[in-house]
Amino acid sequence: MVCRNCGSDNPNTNFFCHSCKRILQPALPESAQERMESDPAMRFLLPVGRSGLAIAAGYAGLFAVTLILAPVALILGILALRDLRRHPDKIGKGRATFGLVMGLLGSVFLALLIIYG
Repeated sequence: MVCRNCGSDNPNTNFFCHSCKRILQPALPESAQERMESDPAMRFLLPVGRSGLAIAAGYAGLFAVTLILAPVALILGILALRDLRRHPDKIGKGRATFGLVMGLLGSVFLALLIIYG
């Protein structure tokens, strides 16, 4: 088995790389990897090719109803959309947009609460 970290060849019975001491992870068969990346259900369930910022923006958008995290959701939504624009191979525009919209609505409501108390 070839180590993904350092590239050294190890026996298939090794759990750790004899060179860099990292855990050896067996590679998925090529057909399983391709199936996981192309199957829409798998892409929906697993964050395959999805922007980490988009995932964070989506969750922050859910918690924006607490109003405390609304500005965080707004910022993460903006950063996620910028990340998606720079990396067109990633997905997650819906989550990023959701975080942006919920963050914007929550921030406006929070500002109104602070102003009119």
